[in-house]
Amino acid sequence: MGGCMSSDITDEVTPDELEAEELAAEQEGPDRLSLEVQVESPGDCQRHVTVTVSRADIDRYVESELGELIPTAEVPGFRPGRAPRQLVAKRFRDQVSDKVKGSLLLDSLEQVSEEHQFSAISEPDLDIGSVELPQEGDFTFEFDIEVRPEFELPEWKDLELERPVREFGSADIDERLQRSLSRYAERKTKTEAVELDDYLTLDIVFKHDGKVLSELEGENIQLRPKLSLRDAQIEDFGSVVVGASAGERRETKLTLGDQLADEALRGQEVDLEIDVLEVQHLEYPELTPAFLDEIGGFSDEGDLRDAIQEQLQRELEQRQNQSMREQITAVLTASADWELPPDLLQRQSSRELQRAVMELRSAGLDDETIQAYANSFQQNSQESARKALKEHFIFERIAEDEGIEATDSDYDDEIRNIAIQSDESPRRVRARMEKRGQMDTLSNLIVERKVIELICSKAKFSEVEIESSVVDTTAMDHAVVPSDESDIPVAKHGGDAQALQQPADRS
Repeated sequence: MGGCMSSDITDEVTPDELEAEELAAEQEGPDRLSLEVQVESPGDCQRHVTVTVSRADIDRYVESELGELIPTAEVPGFRPGRAPRQLVAKRFRDQVSDKVKGSLLLDSLEQVSEEHQFSAISEPDLDIGSVELPQEGDFTFEFDIEVRPEFELPEWKDLELERPVREFGSADIDERLQRSLSRYAERKTKTEAVELDDYLTLDIVFKHDGKVLSELEGENIQLRPKLSLRDAQIEDFGSVVVGASAGERRETKLTLGDQLADEALRGQEVDLEIDVLEVQHLEYPELTPAFLDEIGGFSDEGDLRDAIQEQLQRELEQRQNQSMREQITAVLTASADWELPPDLLQRQSSRELQRAVMELRSAGLDDETIQAYANSFQQNSQESARKALKEHFIFERIAEDEGIEATDSDYDDEIRNIAIQSDESPRRVRARMEKRGQMDTLSNLIVERKVIELICSKAKFSEVEIESSVVDTTAMDHAVVPSDESDIPVAKHGGDAQALQQPADRS
């Protein structure tokens, strides 16, 4: 518009036109910066970026900041907004410099990201406090950023995959029924020697070179062949303890893994002192009509066995999904030889564990199965994270190419499943996940599952008969070498019993 308004009514700007012009101006945003950008690639997932902002841009930002400050600036001897520009600039130099520095950094990072299209997987590593805005000359700063590696997407269509299958018979149902009913069984103290599947109260002391690393006191466990901990697995635990009686001590050894935070203890041998305090066996309840109704509203034993079979089928589907994911990952990451920095793997391991646990909870697996998985992951955290991160990068590329996203209804469905398993309201589950910052993890879970479904829809399958899964490990949330608390979200559902009490619609 010119300096004077035309008297011709056709030249007048209507309110709607004025609003449209202002909106367009907002969308155009400020003038782009004149940047010199140098990008170095020290590693597949690392970029070192050097940015130089011209003096002309610095002066433009300074003038803009002064223009906003002068109308309200309070300078002794002058009314607010009346002080000379040079005096305001001198008096508020540090304040203006800090604001201009912040604005230039923010706008520069945004422009660099747009122009260089970094597929960033972390925030820029930039020490703002050490950056100085010069009084003269250009403004140069540097930062490091982790990015998704650049790679040719492997062929993911027409993969040849094996689908695990199994027909569940009476023996499978009997075994699972016995396990499910154990939570209702009455524990009776026994004086005879310990046998597998007995319930024990134990004290366990873990020592290295005579020094106590950690202890378990009065721990109640069901004895199985193996004992899984966060940072170790005791393969011979069952055979060591079988045959003991209350009041006896048994001893064994374990070898710590090579990924402990304490490097001095990696691969070291640890002595275990296991004191058996009490031994109990189970007396199972009779399947009376009253009992069947109490545990899940079952009309008779046949109804209960049908529910058990449905539960086994759901677990088979989870095993199928896990098996197909592992096969897909093995094929697609075969040539992924990218260098992944240890710091990146360390940060991503916690996130990947949360994703996996969330998926297992959504599928309705019991707490001990989830704990056993989490322990296995943490015992090999770096390798587990390396595999998961490579898988994620490839799945993410496929999702982008195929336009796969997590929708609001996807979030609702996943949260509803988790709510059912934790016996909570979906609103409470969502609030907790948002508070813990787990919604991004949920989004990754949804998108990756959709990608796997797409790959499977294009794959060729052959069926492979598998054996029934055998529960041979007792899992505990304990670290031999004390560390931070477990990353496993606290569960409140009742495992097998909860699944029986909430069977799928059988009508």
